[in-house]
Amino acid sequence: MRPSVVLLDLNLPDSQGAETFRKVLAKAPDVPVVILSGQDDEALAVKALHQGAQDYLVKGALARGELDRAMRHAMERQALLRSLEMSRKQQLEFKNRFLSHVSHELRTPLTCIHQFVTILLDGLAGEINPEQREHLNTVFRSVNQLGAMVRDLLEASRAESGKIRIERRCVAISDLMRAAVAMMQAIADEKRVALEINVDDDIPYVHGDPDRILEVLINLIDNGIKFTPENGKVTVQAARVQADPDFVFVSVADTGCGIAPQARALIFEPLYQESDAIDGGRKGLGLGLYISKELVNLHGGQVWVASDPGNGSTFSFTLPLYLLEKLLMPVITSDGKLRDRLMLVRVDLRPNAKPPRASWKEVCRQSLELLGHCVQPGRDLVLPPMAAAGPEQTFFVAASTDSAGAEVMAARIREQMQSLPELRASGNFTVSAQPVSTAGFTPAVHLPDKWRQWRSA
Repeated sequence: MRPSVVLLDLNLPDSQGAETFRKVLAKAPDVPVVILSGQDDEALAVKALHQGAQDYLVKGALARGELDRAMRHAMERQALLRSLEMSRKQQLEFKNRFLSHVSHELRTPLTCIHQFVTILLDGLAGEINPEQREHLNTVFRSVNQLGAMVRDLLEASRAESGKIRIERRCVAISDLMRAAVAMMQAIADEKRVALEINVDDDIPYVHGDPDRILEVLINLIDNGIKFTPENGKVTVQAARVQADPDFVFVSVADTGCGIAPQARALIFEPLYQESDAIDGGRKGLGLGLYISKELVNLHGGQVWVASDPGNGSTFSFTLPLYLLEKLLMPVITSDGKLRDRLMLVRVDLRPNAKPPRASWKEVCRQSLELLGHCVQPGRDLVLPPMAAAGPEQTFFVAASTDSAGAEVMAARIREQMQSLPELRASGNFTVSAQPVSTAGFTPAVHLPDKWRQWRSA
């Protein structure tokens, strides 16, 4: 039965003081706690209240009726706190629903405006004079800007409600950095800001969502260009740090105006905007850095900024490396020794049409999810897929079994994937298996080379 209030005496023989209080809070976090103590210690009382106690009473100083009154008030305050927390959650949920609804509703008219302005600019509706073209270009830029704001609103709403999903792949971070720089080059050239990239091609793959990582890079590069004056420079680079060998460090440094100390504490908060942008314009809602922080956190990394006013800024974030030896070690070893048998099952997906249907990416996601239900946990492992350059997708399963067991698994995978109507309608697949020899190599040293051989086989 759930108590209405807990009266906790910290001086009882079986009590462990503050530790007892923490255990009570852990067991019944929503139940008000009134602490009773023989010590008139103001520092201890303040600490207890900060940790969640509703009141702190000293035994020898209790007036008549004060204990009853303190317990009653504790219950009333706890009920009020629960009500306020529920109201806050309801308001947050309503705000997220409202933003999501408004954002979705805005996309339809924005798409319509974009399409018709494009028709006019392309001359498909007749010739336009230079003055009309200038006006239409202004409309076109404004529509794109508003579209970006709508996308940011949707992303921020998903982030606050915990609905952002990442699909991890084995990703070459250097490819994503070059893609981000190429996409932002025109904006940098227009503002006469140099955009440079410095990456070591020997950096291992990272384990992350390529689309989301690209989004983070574009947000940070765009932010750097916006705050950098003409003839300045934005540099994108990646490196490994010996102190944290399981992560790659990516940074975007600019030679702009820098960030004041008080702003650094707020810059990753939603809707925060720095007022000292070089271009003097506010072309967004102040959500880019907030969304970037949420995406990096979902990958298990961290993001931070180093800056001094007048000396530019460096935004850095970390991403986990794709450490094949750690992923495969439970599969290829038993009792600290390499297993005698290891099979690699390969699944190749190909779309029927080029370009593929709009739903092809979702078909690949469903196929990967289904693949996870076809393996034996603890003995088999569905490897995180490689980021594919084209629509074709390849998945691998490392299985602790022999050829006969691998064929049984391959048959099960074929049967399950044939049951996906979306896959039958939009693509085709093949499933194959091959033995892998683990003789004569150390996993941590030779697995990356072996993996490249298996992947290209």
